[in-house]
Amino acid sequence: MSRGSGVPRWLGVLRDDLWTARADPLPPSLWLRWVPHGLVCLAAFGVLLGDAAQLSDHGRLEPEFAFLIGFGQAAAMALALWRPVPAWWVSTAATAVGAVAVRAMLEPHGDTFTWPWTPAGIVAHMVVLLLLALRVRTRVAVEALALSALLTYVLQGLLGAQHYQPTGLVAVILFAVVVLLGIALRGRREARAELVQQTSLTAEERARRTLLEERSRIARELHDVVAHHMSVISIQAQVAPHLVQNPSDELKENLAGIRQNALEALTELRRVLGVLRSEHPETGEPLDRPGESGPGTAPHAPQPTLDRLDALVENTRAAGLTVTTEISGARRPLPPGVELSAYRIVQEALSNILRHAPGARTWVHVTHLPTGVRVEVINSPPVRIPPPSQGAGHGLLGMRERVAMLGGTLTAHSLPDGGYQVSAFLPADGTDQPPPDDPNIRYYPEDDGR
Repeated sequence: MSRGSGVPRWLGVLRDDLWTARADPLPPSLWLRWVPHGLVCLAAFGVLLGDAAQLSDHGRLEPEFAFLIGFGQAAAMALALWRPVPAWWVSTAATAVGAVAVRAMLEPHGDTFTWPWTPAGIVAHMVVLLLLALRVRTRVAVEALALSALLTYVLQGLLGAQHYQPTGLVAVILFAVVVLLGIALRGRREARAELVQQTSLTAEERARRTLLEERSRIARELHDVVAHHMSVISIQAQVAPHLVQNPSDELKENLAGIRQNALEALTELRRVLGVLRSEHPETGEPLDRPGESGPGTAPHAPQPTLDRLDALVENTRAAGLTVTTEISGARRPLPPGVELSAYRIVQEALSNILRHAPGARTWVHVTHLPTGVRVEVINSPPVRIPPPSQGAGHGLLGMRERVAMLGGTLTAHSLPDGGYQVSAFLPADGTDQPPPDDPNIRYYPEDDGR
């Protein structure tokens, strides 16, 4: 008995399983498409004609009443294509009403009638049970079969009739066969779908592991080559003043700047290595120890923001570049990704100016807007001819990728006097459109591959 009520638990299970009008459409066949639906509807029409004629001619029912019973069984077949459980109730009810009505018409010396299931009724109920078993859980299909057998036993075994040809045993055997067939086909379909899903997951996992292995290889190369050279540069810059007698203050300052830049580069490199070695960069989960977040991984490494812009500019000035900064607008809290991208864009633009426009004057303008932040880096024409660059020309590409990821805009153009301007707008929420550019400045759409 269920707690708090007088309804047995098994009756509650039956009510939950069979007392429902939930839609469960039969999907189109893979190869035959809608042919099965058409065949079922054609068979339903045949059941309607055959059952109505048999109930009227041999069952001695009124033609209108016989037609209604036949229509109920035929309608159950068509309904089973969309709602199999209600269709089973309709078929069961039509059979029970027809059997009780025919039983009253049977006579000891009349024609022998197939009872309680007519041949057309058996066909109709078989189709309904098959469509039911194809789409519901095995338990629900077995319950429907058991109740159909129970109805047959009540009509033929308990209620009984006179002078008839019994069809109960044959009907129950056929019902059991189609239910088992439907359960087997449903299990086969589910197994195939699960196999397809597992195959897809395996392919995705293989691709993911390949990507992670490649990232791990890149991290090893960066650690073994780049980190080693940066460490050597830092040590040599620290030792160099001791190798010269009476080194000048300017030499000491330049060497100290070289060492500081090397140490900062090592710090940034360690952060990048933490990202590459993390299976989930947003959580810092290592590749070789899932579930752990070791020290120095991505989430614990400090991310540079616009607050460190002054230090970046001072570092660039120490390298020989004249930089003027201007910050306007009311500072508002920005998402970490926007802060980091704005800083990286200024950093990359200044690095490009050092490589491509030596001696140029540079202006950095950061404008805080209600909808985001605008960053502009402008330089004058170079004073000296820049040395040949060994870079791959990925600076602007990296800027564009950062801006596109945040839904912003980026322009990078040569100016009429030979200078260059990089202007980026980063929205605070990734949806706002940037304000219009200053119409007094003319841009020329040239991209020199910086």
